[in-house]
Amino acid sequence: MDTLRNWPSREPGAGSREPGAGSREPGAGSRDTRSPGPTHAPDPEAESPEPTFGLSPEWLLPDGRPFVDGLVLSHPEQLERLARVCAEAVPSAVLAGDPCYDRMLAARPYRDRFRRALGVRRGQRLVVLNSTWNPEGLFGNGGGRDVLPGLLPRLAAELPLDDYHLAAVLHPNIWYGHGPGQIRAWLDRARRDGLALIDPVHAWRQALLAADLVLGDFGAVSYYAAALGTPVLLTADGTDVLDTEAPLADFVRHAPRLDPHAPLLPQVARGIEAHRPDPAPAGFVTSAPGRSAGLLRGHFYALMDLPEPTVPASLEPLPLPPYTPRRVTSPLYVRTRAEGTDIAVERSAGHPPGAFGDAHLAVHEETRRAEDLDVADVITRDGRADDPRLGGPGTWTGEVLRLHPHCATAVYVTGPGTCVVRSRAHGTYRLAAEAGAGTEAEAGADAGADAGADADPAAYASALHAWLAYGGTVPARGIVLRAHTGGGAHPFRVEASG
Repeated sequence: MDTLRNWPSREPGAGSREPGAGSREPGAGSRDTRSPGPTHAPDPEAESPEPTFGLSPEWLLPDGRPFVDGLVLSHPEQLERLARVCAEAVPSAVLAGDPCYDRMLAARPYRDRFRRALGVRRGQRLVVLNSTWNPEGLFGNGGGRDVLPGLLPRLAAELPLDDYHLAAVLHPNIWYGHGPGQIRAWLDRARRDGLALIDPVHAWRQALLAADLVLGDFGAVSYYAAALGTPVLLTADGTDVLDTEAPLADFVRHAPRLDPHAPLLPQVARGIEAHRPDPAPAGFVTSAPGRSAGLLRGHFYALMDLPEPTVPASLEPLPLPPYTPRRVTSPLYVRTRAEGTDIAVERSAGHPPGAFGDAHLAVHEETRRAEDLDVADVITRDGRADDPRLGGPGTWTGEVLRLHPHCATAVYVTGPGTCVVRSRAHGTYRLAAEAGAGTEAEAGADAGADAGADADPAAYASALHAWLAYGGTVPARGIVLRAHTGGGAHPFRVEASG
């Protein structure tokens, strides 16, 4: 007894290590570019278009007849297309909604939790890159454009680090086809620049719910994002591999594009701010939102000829992913401007066009290139304050200044909102984020100061470094400074230490 979703688990190529074995496309909208050989005799007089993935006789009639007891479809539109291309399989079709989408709908109230779990801070925008497994997908050659190798470093350079958080969702078959080690090696620079690689099985839905923008291709994740109302900019459209009658193809034809050769920051900001949700994707992902558990269970028990349990059917809720703070070990180019106790800070892993402000270089001690430490103005490290290997913040910061004569400031980040800073010219200080008295919404759109600080403590340290260079002095009672990023103002207290 087999029950098959509208992408088959017994497809030709399943289990191979080639990218392309398997799919999770909603709507079965892709044509199969691997062209599995049909086992039934084709009409030699008829034109044979490329088979539609999961809906064509090549997939559903390996022996000339359906081999499943249930072909699960999520929308009547798929049933209509099935009737046109493979009428023999219609009797086995079951409309049962989309459990994957239903799990995401149920988890929408927990969006903020998912964002915090992924290390996204208040005021930051989460940009999720995604790629399907097709060779013309974003992680393939992008339809011949091969934009990803140049896109990743430019995103890290042009999107300010404290305003944007980058993550990547790659189809499981990309990981399976190339191997996790190879994927991480290919993306090593991007990971050092702060790109988070999302678990392709257990956490991609949570990342999608947390996203402010998706940079994607013609795969399922882009379509799910649109169905959830999240802005999508396409980087690869896959026009040649989609069933032109599928809703996914219509979405791809009309979705806005990212121009990889134009400045990226204005496009990303405009993609978020100018977005108006399109109800069509949500309407075509499922015709039974929130009901898939009951429909599927009813079908399963009918196949087994057993009475259904009386308790309501339910789906496993999406788990809260483990807390994964962002870790950047690439050198950061920092621009600052100070006015009184307010310091604007902009950090990026490159020199973005049009950047302005007084500059300094901040380098993590675990940078790939040791020579970067010799020219760093600020050297950072993160770890527990009681880590015996480093001797604690006081020992480590003193050692760094001795080892690197050019360095003016050593920063030991001890927690999500705290750090110890030793300035060569001014002494040692403890920095801690200030808690706010109200919510960000109550504080208004001005600076969000009353919402409390929620920035990377290394950004506070760069703000202090610049403020001291501008002539600031820390009084004996301490002082509260405000680091300004694109996401708002982040007040932090500075007190002398030791």
